[in-house]
Amino acid sequence: MGYTDVFERHEIKYRITAAQKRALLGEIAEHMKFDQYGRSTIRNLYYDTDTFRLVRRSNEKPVYKEKLRVRSYRQLEAGDEVFVELKKKYRSVVYKRRIAMPESEAMQWLAGGREPLVRTQIEREIEYFRQYYRDLHPAVFLSYEREAYRAVDGTDFRLTFDENILARTERLSLCEPVGGQRILPPGIVLMELKTAGGIPLWMTELLNRHHIFQSSFSKYGTAYQEIICAERGELQYVG
Repeated sequence: MGYTDVFERHEIKYRITAAQKRALLGEIAEHMKFDQYGRSTIRNLYYDTDTFRLVRRSNEKPVYKEKLRVRSYRQLEAGDEVFVELKKKYRSVVYKRRIAMPESEAMQWLAGGREPLVRTQIEREIEYFRQYYRDLHPAVFLSYEREAYRAVDGTDFRLTFDENILARTERLSLCEPVGGQRILPPGIVLMELKTAGGIPLWMTELLNRHHIFQSSFSKYGTAYQEIICAERGELQYVG
C-alpha cells in the first residue's frame, strides 16, 4: 500500500496562448521551479455511472460537485502504482483525497472486487462514494502533457501548464498508450494556479501585464460534451 495525500486549495484556470505561456516562462524563473514531476504525460481514468450522472451534474455548475479518477504519470508497466483520487469542490475550494496502490489492486477494488487490505480514512471515503453511486466504471481516458512548477519560497503556491489534452471512450486502461480526440484548439494551453491562500502579488502583476483572465474549463466536462454527447446524439452545454 502506498502513501496518502490530502489537499485543500483553490484551483484557478486560464486558457492562454502558446505565446503567453512563453512570455510567462521568461518571467517566473526567479519565483518558481519544477516540482517533483516536472514535465510528465498524465493519464487519467474518470469513473462515472451508466447515465453519466457525475459529469452531467458537474456541468450544471452546482455549489458542490465530486468526481472519482485513477491517475498515473507515465504509461504503466506490471506492478506500477497509480493514484486513486476522490476530488470534491465546494464553492471555489477543491478538496482532494488520494492514495497510491498497485494498478491491478486499484482496478479490482473499483470494479467491485476485493477491497484494499489496509483501510484508511481515505479508502473509507472512496468506498462510501463507490457504494453510493453503485454502477461506477471507467468512462473516459484523458491524457495531457503537463509542466508543473512550485514556488521557490517554500509556500504552497503551484502553477501548471497542460497541453495536447486528448480524450477517448475506448481502450480504458492506464496501461495503454495516449491518444484520442483533442479537446482544446491547437496553440491553446490550460494554465492552473493552485494555492491554499491568495495568489502572490508578483503573479497577479504578470497576469495583468499579459492580459490573462480567468476562464472556467473542465477537462472531463468538455470531453463529455464533445465526444460522448456527440456519440449519443445529445446536446449538452458546458459553460
